[in-house]
Amino acid sequence: MTENRKLFVLDTNVILHDARCIENFGEHDVIIPITVLEEIDKFKRGNEDIHFQARQFMRALDSITGPILSEQGTSRGEGLGQLRIVWKPQLDEMIKAAFMKDDPDHRILNTAILVQKDHPDQTIVLVSKDINLRMKAKSVGLIAEDYEADKISNFDQLYTGKRLIEGVATEDIELFFEGAGIVPEDQVHVIEKPVANENFILRNGSKSALLTYLAETKSYRKVSKVSAYGIQPRNAEQTFALRALLDRDIKLVTIAGKAGTGKTLLALAAALETANRFQQMLLARPIVPLSNRDLGYLPGDIQEKLDPYMKPLFDNLNVIRHQFAEGEQRSERIKKMLDEERLVITPLSYIRGRSLQRMYFIVDEAQNLTPHEVKTIITRAGEGTRIVLTGDMHQIDQPYLDALSNGLSHLVNRMTGQSIYSHITLEKGERSPLADLASELL
Repeated sequence: MTENRKLFVLDTNVILHDARCIENFGEHDVIIPITVLEEIDKFKRGNEDIHFQARQFMRALDSITGPILSEQGTSRGEGLGQLRIVWKPQLDEMIKAAFMKDDPDHRILNTAILVQKDHPDQTIVLVSKDINLRMKAKSVGLIAEDYEADKISNFDQLYTGKRLIEGVATEDIELFFEGAGIVPEDQVHVIEKPVANENFILRNGSKSALLTYLAETKSYRKVSKVSAYGIQPRNAEQTFALRALLDRDIKLVTIAGKAGTGKTLLALAAALETANRFQQMLLARPIVPLSNRDLGYLPGDIQEKLDPYMKPLFDNLNVIRHQFAEGEQRSERIKKMLDEERLVITPLSYIRGRSLQRMYFIVDEAQNLTPHEVKTIITRAGEGTRIVLTGDMHQIDQPYLDALSNGLSHLVNRMTGQSIYSHITLEKGERSPLADLASELL
């Protein structure tokens, strides 16, 4: 080992977040505490993403280590550091004194402390997605970091899908009110470096134009307000969102925004409006029990346990249905689609493994998914399928995700500029003045 080679001690949650994490530490050494392997063993059976990650990691670990693993470890590959599995049966006196119970977190922390004592001339870093464990590590003098390989670099610079350009000459705005409302890129001089399907608001006093950039034809097209199954956009961002949701050429749409901005409502209205193009419409969301408590504590059978989590999706559907009189054709059509299971509202875990052919698939609360879960969903898209992900990057319920590391932020960061992808961030709440005030001040 060289003096500048760091030793990274991994927590279990890092591996369950990204099974390929050991590939991302370059020339530095990676240490897996034996306690981590014990915890990983609990996740090797099941159909959730963490179970997949556990199995994939153990297969990769077995392949790297071969038939035997020495105390010095084994190379992770050419130009990469060593991989070591460390067993430290004794508890450090500091751990015994500081913490009341002996649990896996403290065992992992104990390993990091003893490794530091064994290698006083090297930098030891505990890597964990558990903020509390990182704080404990820092309190006993260890360096502790979050796993950041799949984090975006700067949330404030995350693509919003729209730009407002003020002070545009009147004649430049009027170009979009002539003919078909399509203007070649070289005739629009007020916009710099547009990306595919980016939206723009050109404004000069009370006169304005909404437009989107078409990368394949290198032109801008005027965006007009359209409704979807009776739902009318109430602001420019919602207009942009509906345009993308109804565009046949756009196969992947992400909509971000705080509660009450209309993300899910617009996605569902567009699904109903375009239902004849698809075999089935799926509206799903990940189940994240509150207070980190398992679903088992809730009363009733599985459907009764899940109903509270699905209720917001049915609420959005009812908003659309209640626009129409009882017995009206469009209201009855929704009921018929539910009865025939052409429109299905379900937990996300219930559609894992399905083939998504000619489906309109809406994933609500996508900020609670990991980058790997988002990738797994999108890579299942078959011919004729459209996928829509909605969420609020500031309202994350998963303990190991944040605004920089969640799957929705990761997706926006990686997909920006692709011709079959569109994103829009909704900013204005449309529920009520009271809801807007509470969201802003409380």
